[in-house]
Amino acid sequence: MPGSNSQPHFSSSGPRRSFPFIQVKEVSKKFGRLEAVAGVSFTLPEGKIYGFVGSDGAGKTTLLRMIATMINPTSGTIHIGGMDVLKKRAQVKELLGYMPQRFGLYQDLTVAENLEFFMDIYGIRGEERKRRRKYYLGFSNLLPFLDRRAADLSGGMRQKLGLACVLVHEPKILILDEPTNGVDPVSRQEFWDMLLEMKRQGMTILVSTAYLDEGEKCDRLLLMHQAKILEEAGPEEIRANFPSLEEAMIHRIQEVDEVLANDEF
Repeated sequence: MPGSNSQPHFSSSGPRRSFPFIQVKEVSKKFGRLEAVAGVSFTLPEGKIYGFVGSDGAGKTTLLRMIATMINPTSGTIHIGGMDVLKKRAQVKELLGYMPQRFGLYQDLTVAENLEFFMDIYGIRGEERKRRRKYYLGFSNLLPFLDRRAADLSGGMRQKLGLACVLVHEPKILILDEPTNGVDPVSRQEFWDMLLEMKRQGMTILVSTAYLDEGEKCDRLLLMHQAKILEEAGPEEIRANFPSLEEAMIHRIQEVDEVLANDEF
């Protein structure tokens, strides 16, 4: 554990692993006849921000939920830190912090009470509990609002409180599903300032987003469409030869749709 006066550090100690930190191999997920994710494979080193972008219904949420051990793949394998997420679910969960689109804050509890509740769940006690309470409420700029009910917070403040509650057990991997959807631009920037600080401290972050200005802040993007990954590259590589990242993505998706349409005839 970090000392009482130190910031947390999320990168692994000791020599670098010889295996990828996150490895997804030929992963598919079916819901009845619907194939939400189709044969997806990629490997991700630790300590970077990976953005999952693409069309609505592309499979981003389903893929992130499988990596977060919330649902099982229909086929394929996922390894985190060298561990199979199905065979070592309990150990893998200790590495993860997961924030879904609708994070479960308790609306009638105050800011402080919500954080205390999550520290109770994780069994954080004593001086370490005091350190984390002070650090994460200060980190999210919520110390002036300790006694405000979650129901009375703005959308941006609720998201920052949700992130603090996810971070309080100090996971090594943070998985976020469109965390800033519907949040005002200033609050979105503040939220991303928090993510960039977590990356600086060594955390690995997987985030889906509908905002391509956020995609520009990621180290690498995974562009999804129709249950598959069309491209994995840095934002500048995807944007190359196009005026904007948005135009590059639209072009790539339309290109695939045109090929699929021609294949039908």
